[in-house]
Amino acid sequence: MELLKIIMAIILPPVGVFFQVGIGMHFWLNILLTLLGYIPGIVHAIWVIAKNK
Repeated sequence: MELLKIIMAIILPPVGVFFQVGIGMHFWLNILLTLLGYIPGIVHAIWVIAKNK
């Protein structure tokens, strides 16, 4: 399941964060980061997934 979350974090970062923590502060922050730049959104999504194992 972790592999699926990481793949989703690379393709659509907010979806990967949603699968890990649901709708909350990290989800909205990730949407903002993804809109500002795709790479920061990916980095944040992978960090959230790795941190919340």
